[in-house]
Amino acid sequence: MTDIRELNERIQRESSFVDLLMLEVGKVIIGQKQMTERLLIGLLTGGHILMEGVPGLAKTLAIKTLASTVDAKFSRIQFTPDLLPADLIGTMIYNQKREEFTVRKGPIFANFILADEINRSPAKVQSALLEAMQEKQVTIGDNTFKLDEPFLVMATQNPIEQEGTYPLPEAQIDRFMLKVIINYPSREDELGIMRENIQQEFPTASVVVKPEEILKARNVVKEVYIDEKIENYILDIVFATRYPKEFKMDKLSQLISYGASPRGSIYLSLAAKAYAFIKRRGYVVPEDVRAICHDVLRHRIGLTYEAEAENVTTVDIINEILNTIEVP
Repeated sequence: MTDIRELNERIQRESSFVDLLMLEVGKVIIGQKQMTERLLIGLLTGGHILMEGVPGLAKTLAIKTLASTVDAKFSRIQFTPDLLPADLIGTMIYNQKREEFTVRKGPIFANFILADEINRSPAKVQSALLEAMQEKQVTIGDNTFKLDEPFLVMATQNPIEQEGTYPLPEAQIDRFMLKVIINYPSREDELGIMRENIQQEFPTASVVVKPEEILKARNVVKEVYIDEKIENYILDIVFATRYPKEFKMDKLSQLISYGASPRGSIYLSLAAKAYAFIKRRGYVVPEDVRAICHDVLRHRIGLTYEAEAENVTTVDIINEILNTIEVP
């Protein structure tokens, strides 16, 4: 039997770096707390994040700042239509002096990867990145290289200018733990952003945690207590995306072409644990599941033509499910 009080006290101690990390990131990134929290959830669970938002919303700056607070290596890869898999993972180069082929590693060999505008590159480049994300290793020629941990990929998509892009297939988009939609900052936040950018010196974040501590925290996150009732609540939400009629949501069966895969329930429980850890709690409450549910499921639900004709979005479907399923 888990001693909740003891576990709670331990997790409060172990998660003390979270406040420091959020404080340092907050020096550089004004507002966008949700984006920072989601990046942290990805970091604490080993999951990867797909972000969608118009240009200029500090997506690049956010992951770069997070990398500097963790004292980790950062790589930014601009995805373009002429990019090749070798530009990403590396290739074999012939050394004339030694008369042999040597491995030249690509920018994927870093702790934090920003895959900027991932939908601008062809499928073979996208799949090279997604293989590295899934396997946490890269094969160049006859050599296989393990990627350094922690390894976090943040891919971005631009919701405007869809001409000449290569949308991610459903099977590949499912590998992202979270899909986060970034909105414009509030007027108050934008005033702070404007003032920050016209100062003589732009603020920088200091190192507050080492990569080894993040790996240790990942093991602690897995220990966060999740009750059987909340596990069943997660399963109800995921199963409602597949079989809405069983949950008395007959209308949704006309709007959903396919529901969330088992990754949906795995990532929903993991993300809820990480969210509880960030809130410095040793146990998951239903609000943790509800807070993270949209980001975990929005890219795992397929819409029918009827849904698109009625302007129904996956967010509307998730809201309907959350409002119908009984909270434990």
